[in-house]
Amino acid sequence: MMRIGELAQQTGLAPSKIRYYEAEGLIGAVDRKSNGYRQYSDRTKQMLELINLAQQAGFSLAEIRALVPQPGRVRGGYDSVLAVLRKKLAELEGLQRKLAETRAGLKAVILRIENTPPGGDCFENTEGVLKKFRGKSRARSGP
Repeated sequence: MMRIGELAQQTGLAPSKIRYYEAEGLIGAVDRKSNGYRQYSDRTKQMLELINLAQQAGFSLAEIRALVPQPGRVRGGYDSVLAVLRKKLAELEGLQRKLAETRAGLKAVILRIENTPPGGDCFENTEGVLKKFRGKSRARSGP
């Protein structure tokens, strides 16, 4: 068992964030000593590390709440956990596609600008690239 300062040091989280997760019910019940100090277990440390990793992967607290076991709550089992994970994976893959398109567009704009002859109109070249990407954007979104 450890107090909040030690837990904060081991997890790299601020004590206020740990108390927030406790208030939100994400780390389960916390033992208190007779003097009122919270006592955290290694399981709590593990839960905090999982929450931190999930947030870094882009999960919201609501999504994390659906994934982590909660005392007194019956979970939907593996199927519901897999559904949440698959949904997040699809979102991340969509973001990756969008980032790749944006990257390609920026590279094209940079290349056109770099290849503009001295005294050439940078705006016209950039506008040509943007028109091309506007057309792609409209084609993806449909009529």
